Amino acid sequence: MTHLLAVGGSDAGIAAALRARELDPTTDVTVVLADEFPNFSICGIPYWVSGDVATEASLAHRTRADLEAAGMTVRSSTWASAVDVDRRRLTVTGAAGEEQISYDELLIGTGAEPVRPAGVPFGESGIHLLHSMTDAEQVVAALELLPAGSRVAVVGAGYIGLEMTEGLVARGFETTLIQRGPEVLSTLDPELGSLVTAEVRRHGAAVLTGSTVTGIAPTGGGQWRVATRSTSGDAEGTFALVVVCVGVHPVTDLAVAAGARLGQAGAIVVDESMRTGVPHVWAAGDCVVTHHRLLGTTWLPLGTTAHKQGRVAAENMLGGSKVFAGSVGTQVVKVFDLVAARTGLRQHETGPLEVSPLTRVTVADDHKRYYPGAVPLTISVTGDQSTGRLLGAQIVGQRSAEISKRIDTFATALHAELTVDDVIDLDLSYTPPLGSPWDAVQVAAQGWERAAAAANQAAVNQAAVIG
Repeated sequence: MTHLLAVGGSDAGIAAALRARELDPTTDVTVVLADEFPNFSICGIPYWVSGDVATEASLAHRTRADLEAAGMTVRSSTWASAVDVDRRRLTVTGAAGEEQISYDELLIGTGAEPVRPAGVPFGESGIHLLHSMTDAEQVVAALELLPAGSRVAVVGAGYIGLEMTEGLVARGFETTLIQRGPEVLSTLDPELGSLVTAEVRRHGAAVLTGSTVTGIAPTGGGQWRVATRSTSGDAEGTFALVVVCVGVHPVTDLAVAAGARLGQAGAIVVDESMRTGVPHVWAAGDCVVTHHRLLGTTWLPLGTTAHKQGRVAAENMLGGSKVFAGSVGTQVVKVFDLVAARTGLRQHETGPLEVSPLTRVTVADDHKRYYPGAVPLTISVTGDQSTGRLLGAQIVGQRSAEISKRIDTFATALHAELTVDDVIDLDLSYTPPLGSPWDAVQVAAQGWERAAAAANQAAVNQAAVIG
């Protein structure tokens, strides 16, 4: 009987454990996690904080009972500290003290942890990170003590920061969102990010863009003064609660101690089979480098990727030969009544490739205009001007406009290495209440083709003049 041991009870670790039991029900599977929340959805935390999700327990993809019924042993509140590679033993510390667990194959799925900016007094009442279920419990408890209308601040306007801002506004708090970049959601081009910024402001939150937090200090009475610096000058605001969401970095101490190498962003180097190069030690999820179908190797922490990598690892730990097919970085977020999504590369991200990138932004209706309720979609398409290959896309539009479907169309095209012209030829569904004979995706692709043709002709004309 094979004993598979997974460190980490989130996406990668649980996906691996479940897949191993599916493939071979005789496999002995143990999952070790540092907290009491196996298989909880970190992505759902803002919606519990906001009240959209009624209970904390609802965020569990599967309960502990579900996991145990699937045949695995779950060791919660247990910290893994060392790996004896030669003897194949993992040292852990739990309620019973320190012990060693033997394994045949070990998966490290330690994930990522939040960045803690210098000068922020974490641990003090009213200053919070938001990444884990423990973080969420602390934030919710703090919010429940604040009167409605209290001033709160969110530092960082990525996915979690935006979702938290929406949730805090929904709960009646006077909310300020502080963003270092020129617009919120820096994973989008500023032209599309500005639409999201406007949406946040339209719903009553203050947004400070181009602002860097330079200090957070107590003012008394449970209040905190947040100082910021921008090109327009220094500013200060006083808040009852501050939530910091400025990114994550991979957790790799255990893997490094076992002898694994680190690559991009300090993440664990694995091959496409999720092998670390250390005998019988595998890794998956937010702690590892990622095979990107356009860039090659990068670090791109995404829950969808972690699930797939865990599944791949499990098959190979049991003797299989599966490879991770790769990511194209598809992401989506709801911000009040808007949805913003991206896949593939933005123009400035194509630098490592030998391409001539061209980006064109098109505004197209989500369905036939004569049917009531049509709304505009702003779609950015990036392709290789010389070959026509699709390189990336971004979409911002109303929640009703099937943004996820449309970005998934682009993502599928990227996965298949299609050209922009191939996207135009796709056989997509049509009915007037839901789309057009040429879907908005294809209208944007046609716009890009026209822009590429014009640019290529301009280059020919310029060459003729020079010649």
